[in-house]
Amino acid sequence: MSARADRLVPAKRILHEEVIVNFDAERLKAPFLLRCGAFLIDYILLVSIPVLGLIIGRLIGIEPAKLLNSQISSPAGLIIILFALTNFLILPLFTGQSVGKILTGLKIVKINGTAPSFGSLLVRHLIGYPLSFIIFGLGFIIPVLNQKGRALHDFLAGTVVVYGRRVISEK
Repeated sequence: MSARADRLVPAKRILHEEVIVNFDAERLKAPFLLRCGAFLIDYILLVSIPVLGLIIGRLIGIEPAKLLNSQISSPAGLIIILFALTNFLILPLFTGQSVGKILTGLKIVKINGTAPSFGSLLVRHLIGYPLSFIIFGLGFIIPVLNQKGRALHDFLAGTVVVYGRRVISEK
C-alpha cells in the first residue's frame, strides 16, 4: 500500500437533527372521523387478504373449511403478518403514515412534531392498540375528549396524529 492510502481517514457522518418550530398539535390535530376513516381503510386492507384467499380458493374448487385447515393457510397467515408489520411499523417509520393515513392525509408525529422513532411506533401499535381494544375500544374514543386529539396509544407512545403536510420554508 502507498503511504497516502495509510493516511486516509474515513469521513465522519454528520447527523442532522430535525427541529420543528412553533408546532401546535391542537391546531393540526386530525379530525376524529378522518382518523376513523384511516383506521377503517387499514382494517379493510388487512381483512381483504384472507377474504381474497378464500374467494380464489372457492373459485378453483376448494371448500373454505378445507382451505383454512390446509397447508395454504400458513403462507396466508405469514402474508397477513408481513402486511401488518409493513403497514403499521415500516411505512410509518419512513413516512409517518400507514396506507389509510396516506389516503386520508394524516400523519403520525411525536408530540414535538418530529418523526416518530421505531420504539414509539412499537409501543403505539403493539401495546397501545391492544390495550385500547381490551378496554372495549375506549382508548380510541379519547381523541374526542382532549384538545390535542390524542388517543390512548398516542399518550403511551408520545405521538399525535396530525392533518396536513409539511412545508419547508426557505430562509
